[in-house]
Parts: sequence; structure tokens; C-alpha cells
Amino acid sequence: MVHVLARNWWMIGLRGVIAVIFGLLTVLNPGITLAVLILLFGAYALVYGLFMAITAIAHHRGEPSWGILLAGGVLSILLGVLTFLMPGITALALLYLIAAWAIVVGVSEIVAGIRLRREITGEWLLVLGGALSVLFGVFLALFPGAGALALTLWIGVWALILGLLLIALAFRLRSWRRDHPAEGALRTA
Repeated sequence: MVHVLARNWWMIGLRGVIAVIFGLLTVLNPGITLAVLILLFGAYALVYGLFMAITAIAHHRGEPSWGILLAGGVLSILLGVLTFLMPGITALALLYLIAAWAIVVGVSEIVAGIRLRREITGEWLLVLGGALSVLFGVFLALFPGAGALALTLWIGVWALILGLLLIALAFRLRSWRRDHPAEGALRTA
């Protein structure tokens, strides 16, 4: 699995950059309308899912964990499409969709991070990002009355921190790939 991630470190970094941009836009302008938030979230979930699914499909040979990445990617794509098809859903329904998405994606990132622990240092970044996603999802599910403005801020903070963790992980993976060129070449053959 580390070989797939290391080969595609830039995709993880790009996901992180997109998350940071989304988080900054959301935190810096918490008064954005719920409709814009819905569209931003839909776009983010769609792009995030596409990158996860592409990575899983393109490098599934010999990787037993590719299904976990694919499942997280497909869920993200479905949630993004659903968000665009039904932009008039209530804030509460969106909150629960975001909470469920964050929990499922978080669990898949924790599992992937645990599987990486024997192969790479810095796998804790993926586990921490996954744990943050799960905690965020649980918090949203438990406190739905926090309001749209608070929800906007929490989503922004979550995306910002997750993005920074993904960027840090991407650089660790790039370093691992540079330090293990023969192992990566063996896996591509």
C-alpha cells in the first residue's frame, strides 16, 4: 500500500491543498450562504472522491487495501453528486450527511494508516487525520443545533487541519519514495 501512496504522493498533497483552500475560504468568510456552502462541500467531496477512486483503481494490483480507498472514494463521489442534485436539502440533513461522510472517510484513513505503520514513518499523520474526521463527524451528529454559522466555521477548521495533515503526509511519502526507489520499481513491474 505504501508503494501506491508513495507513487501518488502528489495526489495526497493536492487533496490537502484543496482541503486547505476550502477550509480557509470557509473560515475567513463564515457568513457565506448555506447554498454556497452546499455547493462548495459538494465540489470538495466530488474532487476528493475522484482522487481517492483514481488512486485505488489505477494501482489495485497486488494491493489488498485498495478496496478501502475505493470505498471511501465512491462514497465521497456519491455524496458530492447527491449534493449537486439536491441543493435544497435542509441544513440539518446536510449536517448529518457531512457527519456520516466524515466518519466513514475517517475510519478508512485510520485503517489505511494502521496498515502503513510497518512500512513508513509518519503514518500517524493519516491516522490523526482519520481520527479528526471521525471526531468531527461525531461532534456534528451529537450537536446538530449548533447553527449554520457554527457549522460553517467547524467545517472550515476541520478541512484546514485535515488539509495540512494530508500535505505533511504527502511530503513524507515523497521522501519515502526517494529513499526506497528499488522497492517502488519492483512494485510497478
